[in-house]
Amino acid sequence: MPNTACILSIDQGTTGTTALLADVQGNIIAQGYQEFTQYYPHPGWVEHDPEEIWNATLQAIDVLFAKENALNIVAIGIANQRETTLVWDRKTGKPIYPAIVWQCRRTADKCALLEKQGIAEEIKAKTGLVIDAYFSGTKVAWILDHVSGARERAERGELAFGTVDTWLLWKLTDGAVHKTDYTNASRTLLFNINTLSWDETLLEILNVPKAILPEVCPSASNFGTASFYRNFWLKTFGKNISLDGIPITGMAGDQQAALLGQLCTKPGMAKNTYGTGCFLMLNTGAEKVSTKTGLLTTLACSLDENPVYALEGSVFVAGAAVQWLRDGIAIIKSASETEEIASRIPDSGEVFVVPAFTGLGAPYGIPMPAVLSSLNREGARANRSSVPTLESIAYQSADIVSAMLTDTEMTLDGLRVDGGAAANNFLMQFQADILGINVERPAQIESTGLGATYLAGITAGVWNDIEELEANRTEQARLEGSALKTRVFSPQIDAKQRNEKLAQWKKAVQRVMS
Repeated sequence: MPNTACILSIDQGTTGTTALLADVQGNIIAQGYQEFTQYYPHPGWVEHDPEEIWNATLQAIDVLFAKENALNIVAIGIANQRETTLVWDRKTGKPIYPAIVWQCRRTADKCALLEKQGIAEEIKAKTGLVIDAYFSGTKVAWILDHVSGARERAERGELAFGTVDTWLLWKLTDGAVHKTDYTNASRTLLFNINTLSWDETLLEILNVPKAILPEVCPSASNFGTASFYRNFWLKTFGKNISLDGIPITGMAGDQQAALLGQLCTKPGMAKNTYGTGCFLMLNTGAEKVSTKTGLLTTLACSLDENPVYALEGSVFVAGAAVQWLRDGIAIIKSASETEEIASRIPDSGEVFVVPAFTGLGAPYGIPMPAVLSSLNREGARANRSSVPTLESIAYQSADIVSAMLTDTEMTLDGLRVDGGAAANNFLMQFQADILGINVERPAQIESTGLGATYLAGITAGVWNDIEELEANRTEQARLEGSALKTRVFSPQIDAKQRNEKLAQWKKAVQRVMS
């Protein structure tokens, strides 16, 4: 493959779209970004405009193309916010209702009714998920029930359902392709992760017509060919950008894409994405682990029709806790200030913050909001509150790691990290201390977009296999002065100190639970 070849990846997130261009070494050489509007029509409701998502994607690509003139794009990959639900007219391509975002709680009452029917165990056994408004199945049923004539049209095959990956694929191929991948399908409550197919019983339970569903493929597949022309003008000169004829060869939900982007491709490898919340995912390989600790069983990216499974756990409040310090109680001016404060305070002592603003996830399962600041008098001061708030992120992540290891009986040699809060050196060091393992942070932290890039590149023949990508990563991490050099945080406390801190943390959580 010539050195001029590159891969375009689209990382479509909850608040904006990032377009990335990567070379044949897997290095990001350019990127563009465009935000879009969040709509909150009622309390607990969150919506997006599907056309605005598409336009933001085009604008992000425009920004990218403005930076790079000589492009030889050989493949396109897509990563996306998961569970966000769209329904559109197959003939016109027009959405029949705004996209219902993964955060939206409008179907919570419907989920409660399903719980009362006693089908939770069947759904968990087939999908690896719990019944929750978070997932797509109840969202699509809501649209069909609340848009006049939609259900009848869906039964006749006139409408198409998809998550954001499917919507972008439809738009990129000018309506020629209606497909999704294993990872996104596994987040719908409609897809059987044992048989790798839409489940007739689940479709009947959730009242979703099969005619509306996309074809499901492995994450690394030939999804179709772009039929997309863009007339783009720079201030100094005009140029035409065409993606016509470029194959779309990789698609995955964002967290699974990040798992691959971190090259956690073997059983027992894990990544944690530190954002507003934390998303921790453990590769369990060909084994579908039935969790007993409240985690989710899901499908990871697959390079062929053989499934790869993963366990997933979420920290509901991570970076949001730091935002609370800044915006809620105004004791810091910026998130970056917390690291400087932590450098001046060697120990938070007996100060613990349990940021259960929206409850606590696995392994505790506290659904109702609560917050506890276990502060002594000294700890009530602003500077002493920042450190335990940062530490709470690491403690919650450690709880999930512990649950994963309990479920799998695996050992974890290290944790690979990404996301905005992963830039905080104090937090990463404390995470290593409290886990007792190395925490590895790559300099190239666009893991989600890289996952889509890797999927597309392997399918298109840019790379022969995962081993070639791992060799590239190892070489970059080894080179002194490399722009992509990985930083490793190693534990600096002993097991006795670690266990004492964890015991104190669990005591603080128990106060919230009681």
